Amino acid sequence: MRIANDIATIALKSRRRGPVRTEFEYAIPSSDAEEMLRTMCDGNVLDKVRHFVSHEGNNWHVDVYEGLLDGVVLAEIELADAGQEFALPDWIGAEVTSDPRYRKVNMLADRVANQKSADTALLARADEVIE
Repeated sequence: MRIANDIATIALKSRRRGPVRTEFEYAIPSSDAEEMLRTMCDGNVLDKVRHFVSHEGNNWHVDVYEGLLDGVVLAEIELADAGQEFALPDWIGAEVTSDPRYRKVNMLADRVANQKSADTALLARADEVIE
């Protein structure tokens, strides 16, 4: 689900087969998108700013995350087919397409777990101070 520039869309994405997956995106009413985000996401909504960058004839999407994934920056390229060759821009860091740690669901789970650990440690220290 995405709301950008007052336009709401919902995307259906297949499982990845290597670097490839099928994706369909449809416009939906903004009120429906807001209701789905409010009632179906348990507060796990990802905020990002998407930048479009052209490099050697290819279009890159550079997502700069805020909120739950603050500090994460991911770039992806839309290819015509899986065998298409392309040059990595010099501003790209590590290639993480096949690394499951960089799937959004895994990054989010890691951040939530780390936050819970930090909250637990903070509560334990607070208990020690009170005693």
